[in-house]
Amino acid sequence: MRTEPTDGVPWAQRRTRMRVFIAGGTGLVGTRLVAQLLARGDQVVVLTRRPEVAKLKWGETCTIVAGDPLVQGPWMGAIADCDAVVNLVGENLFARRWRAWFKELLYTSRIKSTENIATAVSQQPRVATGKAKVLVNASAIGYYGPHGDEELTEESLPGSDFLAHLCVDWEKAALPRSAAGARVVIVRVGVVLDRAGGALGKMLTPFKMFVGGPVGSGKQYVSWIHHEDMVGLILFGLDNVQAAGPMNATAPNPATNKQFSKALGRALRRPSFLPTPKFMLRLMLGPVAGIVTTGQRVLPRRALDLGYAFRFPDLGPALQDVLSRG
Repeated sequence: MRTEPTDGVPWAQRRTRMRVFIAGGTGLVGTRLVAQLLARGDQVVVLTRRPEVAKLKWGETCTIVAGDPLVQGPWMGAIADCDAVVNLVGENLFARRWRAWFKELLYTSRIKSTENIATAVSQQPRVATGKAKVLVNASAIGYYGPHGDEELTEESLPGSDFLAHLCVDWEKAALPRSAAGARVVIVRVGVVLDRAGGALGKMLTPFKMFVGGPVGSGKQYVSWIHHEDMVGLILFGLDNVQAAGPMNATAPNPATNKQFSKALGRALRRPSFLPTPKFMLRLMLGPVAGIVTTGQRVLPRRALDLGYAFRFPDLGPALQDVLSRG
């Protein structure tokens, strides 16, 4: 949910309604984003490979464009009359074991879609009034690689593992479009807390079976964000003309894995003391287990500097809210 500006002037009184093109609008974050855009009066154009599914979901409230963002095509023309573009396309990191073919899919689903969308934006980077269009493009905090308990901000250097290289190339595919005149915001997404799916859904199962607990030492950090703040930061990137370049989409108070497990156990009223050994996690997940066993302590410095007020800055209330919604 979007927060109001700190100067007391409601957003509805200070912004012009937009026509927003969304790639990935039927996904977990995208679905919530579309709902918020419609609620505040914006027009929404959704790009999808399954238009029949999108029409069942959104009916006549959105303009549905059929197309594959990995392949250039007529769908790119729909960006021309839009004020803003949000790209959330990317294969789920946890959908498969990281074999060579799946790592290639993780890479191409992000880089190729971003290249095509950014190309369409650069062909007409300004609206009729001359104002710059805005491209809000997803990335991930995997950009930084593992850093223990070191605090990381948007100024921190990238890591050197597979996920870091993927994020670097992902961002490179979008950022050059700013040279064409568009405003580009790169949202580096953390662990989104949403009971409807994502990482939290995978975490819930062992706790419900009374075998939940920290992973490994439990000292590694989880840089989390409530789904309302996740959507709120995307809207903030769309609306705030000062927003440009990378912006971390994480809550201001990351928690260690042990702290996260305790908070999740309290919210579920389940024990949280049985640790999961690292080797067992590697057997279950393969190389992707490194994301869980290393972690990062990422701070949303840019968003805070620009005045974004988090609705859920603390983990306990965030989990209580997410899990109480059924």
